[in-house]
Amino acid sequence: MGNCCRSPAAVAREDVKPRPLQPTSEQARREKEPNLKKGFNVLTDKSSEKIDEKYVVDRELGRGEFGVTYLCIERESRELLACKSISKRKLRTAVDIEDVRREVAIMKHLPKDASIVSLREACEDENAVHLVMELCEGGELFDRIVARGHYSERAAATVTRTIVEVVQLCHKHGVIHRDLKPENFLFANKKENSPLKAIDFGLSIFFKQGEKFSEIVGSPYYMAPEVLKRNYGPEIDIWSAGVILYILLCGVPPFWAETEQGVAQAILRGNIDFKRDPWPNVSDNAKDLVRCMLEPDSKLRLTAKQVLEHPWLQNARKASNVPLGDVVKSRLKQFSLMNRFKRKALRVIADHLSVEEVGDIKDMFRKIDTDNAGAVTFEELKAGLQKHGSHLAESEVQILLEAVGTNAKGTLDYGEFVAVFLHLQRMANDEHLRKAFSYFDKDGNGYIEPEELQEALLEDGDAGCADVANDIFQEVDTDKDGRISYEEFAAMMKTGTDWRKASRHYSRGRFNSLSIKLMKDGSLNMGNE
Repeated sequence: MGNCCRSPAAVAREDVKPRPLQPTSEQARREKEPNLKKGFNVLTDKSSEKIDEKYVVDRELGRGEFGVTYLCIERESRELLACKSISKRKLRTAVDIEDVRREVAIMKHLPKDASIVSLREACEDENAVHLVMELCEGGELFDRIVARGHYSERAAATVTRTIVEVVQLCHKHGVIHRDLKPENFLFANKKENSPLKAIDFGLSIFFKQGEKFSEIVGSPYYMAPEVLKRNYGPEIDIWSAGVILYILLCGVPPFWAETEQGVAQAILRGNIDFKRDPWPNVSDNAKDLVRCMLEPDSKLRLTAKQVLEHPWLQNARKASNVPLGDVVKSRLKQFSLMNRFKRKALRVIADHLSVEEVGDIKDMFRKIDTDNAGAVTFEELKAGLQKHGSHLAESEVQILLEAVGTNAKGTLDYGEFVAVFLHLQRMANDEHLRKAFSYFDKDGNGYIEPEELQEALLEDGDAGCADVANDIFQEVDTDKDGRISYEEFAAMMKTGTDWRKASRHYSRGRFNSLSIKLMKDGSLNMGNE
């Protein structure tokens, strides 16, 4: 895999470094082993101690595709820690097992550093692999971005420096992270100046100088173009860090679309928008660093060392500390829009409302629809909501209009208006949710299966509903059992879905399928002309 390209200096460095655990070839790692023997071992040097003998496993802190992270208390010292438990039931293939082994090997291999969460120990029982780590109580980087609503350039520079220092450390020790995104960075504590730590190495991989990889992994918004082209090396981490920097400065990803395929095509086009607010107020040095990190040609992209030497980071203390404006907060909210499943469910609920429930909403629709056109415009909706005591900002009204409106005219018909109204009520009525759930659960078995969702979406004349259903399942099916329970459905309806949540999920099959689509439609040739 390109190992013949190593320089003498690289070979010398390898002699000094501890030899990392090397994965088997990509082809071998992709081979499926669906019938893994019961009681199989994942860890090669597992601790003989059972998790509950040494630790008290407490409440859930977070959940990913394979693992659930719990608060964990060491019995002897009473120290608070975090325990990521990876269910062996979900490790269905040799690839899955290799991923867990490699995650443990990488966390043990990387040196102790203030910017990387430290692994205390790894142990295994019949049901799960448990990674006991230091506890980070300060929350996700992303949550702070949303709570604060903006980052000044100075604050963005501080965060970027930490992220790129993690990249530099990984690359120096022969590791590509492969999944850099704000969710994978936690603050150690709740203080404003808390250290920021990288927490997840589940998709990371060892590499040698000149080695190239072809497996599509990561999260759609943060993928470098060469990942989509299946020919990449450590430079992809700089691209992902550049995407994070762009978001820190303006509140949205640089490459955005409604579908994963659209996002991929935007990445391959590589057009970066520096025109919309707040970019006119951002310094030229900050924009220059973003451009250099999002350089489509990986050979020309800056290394971690070069990023850290860039004038904007070198002079971070002199960077502007002026807030970048409300537009950033508004933009972040734009990505808290309802997905199509939720939109459809709202319409179903609207259709099942009682005469009494509908009466009040109907009256309001008539009052707001001042020109009696049978549809509400943005101006009418804004004026009507203000008149009836809503305190939504203009930008939020626009978001609601875009979220629920299904026509190109920028207006809401009566059914869409009801859906907006229900959304404003935060879906508090359990009876309404049960009715909507039953609508999708055609066979009444208590779960919504992919086929049932596809059937419901087809009613709207959506030929591409299979892809939509797949994306929805990745987002809503939190326990990954291939179906949506009422609890998962209700959680989606009550909390809303957004692009941050969608970006947490990762599926080899989905990305492989995406790569084939991009090859067929010629997208992979973008940027090569």
